[in-house]
This record gives sequence, C-alpha cells and structure tokens, in this order.
Amino acid sequence: MAVILSFAIVIVLLSCVLLATRWRNVVCTGSTPVPLLTFLAILFTSGLDVGLIMFPLVDFEVYASEAAYDFANPLAVEFGFWGFLVWASYFLTTFYFCVVEPKLKLFEIPAIKWVNNVVIIGTCAFTAYLFLIYLPSYIEGISSPLRYALVATIVFLAVLSSTNIRFVKVLSVASTALFFVLIATLWFTSGMGISGLAGSVVGIGGYFENLHRFVMPITDYHQFYLYWWLAWSIMIGQFVSQFVGSIKSWQLLMALLIVPSIPIAIWFSVLYYFFAHGMEVGAPLRLAMILVGVLFVLNSLDSLIRLYTQNLEFTVQRIGGATYLAGNWLVLVALVALYQLTPLKIEWFGLAVIGIYAAVYTLCFKRRRLLLDGVPG
Repeated sequence: MAVILSFAIVIVLLSCVLLATRWRNVVCTGSTPVPLLTFLAILFTSGLDVGLIMFPLVDFEVYASEAAYDFANPLAVEFGFWGFLVWASYFLTTFYFCVVEPKLKLFEIPAIKWVNNVVIIGTCAFTAYLFLIYLPSYIEGISSPLRYALVATIVFLAVLSSTNIRFVKVLSVASTALFFVLIATLWFTSGMGISGLAGSVVGIGGYFENLHRFVMPITDYHQFYLYWWLAWSIMIGQFVSQFVGSIKSWQLLMALLIVPSIPIAIWFSVLYYFFAHGMEVGAPLRLAMILVGVLFVLNSLDSLIRLYTQNLEFTVQRIGGATYLAGNWLVLVALVALYQLTPLKIEWFGLAVIGIYAAVYTLCFKRRRLLLDGVPG
C-alpha cells in the first residue's frame, strides 16, 4: 500500500507543477462564483474537519516520543501533516472540475460516478466517527450514550444544513471567524504574547527544511494521514470548484498552498506553546475547542452531503424533505457504527480515490485532443 500511495502522491505533485507552469494562465471559474474571501472560507472549513482542532495536543506527544520523527520538532511535523504541500491535491482537483470536467464529463461515467459517491459518503461518515472517538479526550467523563446522542444530533443538523446552499456559505464564514476567535482566546490565556508566538512559529521552519521527507510516508500514522487527504481530495475539489471566481491557475495554487496554511500555522504554534511549556489546556478552553470542532464537523458534513445528494439526484426537490432528512441521517449514522464495529478504514477509500485518479488520467490521455482544444499553450 505504501508504494501505491507514494506513486500517487508523486503524480499529484508533478501534475500540480505542470498545471501551474505550462497552463499557468488558464482561468478557473466555477458555476456559482463568490468573492475570494468567501471562497477561501468555504475551502478552509470544507477542506478541513474536526481533526484540525482535536488532533494536535495528542499528536505532539506522539511526535516527541517516537524516533521516526526526530528529524524535526513536533510542531514542524504536525504542520507537515496538515499544511502547505498536502493542499496541492485540492488545487489539482479544483482545477480539474473548473476546466477539464466541463469538457470531458468523466464523472458522469457510471462506474466513476458511483465509486466517487461511495467515497464521499464513506469519508463523510469518517468525519463524524473521528468526532465520536476523540470526544472523551476533551470532555472528561462523558458517557457513551451522550457521545452517541451528540454525534447523531450533529449529523442530523448537518443534513438539515445541506438542504440550502445559503446555510453552507453562512456556516463556513461564521466558523472561520470563530476559529480565529478561538486562536486569539488561547493565545491570550497562555500569556505567550507576541514574542512567545513568534518564537513558537519559528519552529515551523523545520518543516520547510525537511519538505522532501513529507512526500513519502514516514510512518504508518503518516500514511494514514496521506490516505485521508487523498480520500478528501476529489470531493473537495468537486465541491469548492463551484465557488471559484475567475482566477488564474497559478494564483489558485498559491492561494490554496499559502492562505489556509497561515491560520493552521498560527493555531498549531499556540497549541505547541502549551505543550512545550507543560501548560494544561483547561476545561473551559477544551469546551471552546469542542464547540468550534462541532462547527467544523457541521461544515464538512453539510458540504459533502450536499455534494453526493446532488450527484445521485437524492435531493429535497426530488424526494421530499422528510425522506431526504431520514435517508441521509440513517446512512451516515449506520456508517459511523460500521467504522466502530468493523475493520472499515479510511485507507480503503483513499485507495478507491487512487483508482479514480488512474481512470481519469487514462481517459484524459485518450481524449487529449478534445481536452486541449481551446486551451492556451
């Protein structure tokens, strides 16, 4: 599996370089363009999930204790798992759905369409499953019935939110704003000040010094992360491409690599200050993290639910509101249970996405004359 994954990552990165150089001036425009800041808010909250909020404090312990990560500090490693280069896959798929798919319509081919939607549904449920698993780390003593009830409620709210695109846009902007409020709150509480924050941020330089190490799987845990990003890549590109507002491909790449990485870097740097100085993140702050994490879960779920229901024509307009709400809720809750009770893994969906990539690359090559017609050299 590691060889397949490594090959796929290399192909994705080389494709990004080709698109951003050979076709750097191709303009990408979505079907429902929005202002750049709104687009970036939708991208940030749809392209990330609760793991951004809940993983770092646990991950820092892992990276500090395992020899495989000795080449850089835990902050640099965590950033490497979440920031900068890994966003390249989102650029590739966003470009594809803005420029290529309207011409070739490969995702209307039944086999590709159905596998893609199975991946979307499975990855959507994985987001809720992660929230279920990590809740006890942030709410000490929470009972199992309450955990399940909370996740079931969030899934229902996400299904409800997905019924109207206005909800998705408003929720994306609001949760982005609250994420920055959360960062500011933890920064102020820590007493780190500007100098402390700057000193912590400097540690991320270890990532850029070892950028090459993050292309291939470092450990099984890193492999999990890379499969996770691949599982997300096609559906995020398919969703956010709708909102791209006439931007050149090289500008889109720069926006995706740099803009989301800035708040991620600041967030991780604040949390790392707590870790490095042995400071406890108190119950009120953990509760605040949970609340923002809930919003991230809602954002991720409602975006993906809206995407696969549109793809499968399982919409409110076609089947009615009650059937839409009940059907999606039952499917997602059942899949969350499968993740917990069976060997079902996100890596399987990542492998399925690699299969889709292989099929799409092959068909693009076969139909290259049609694809390149009218595209500036």
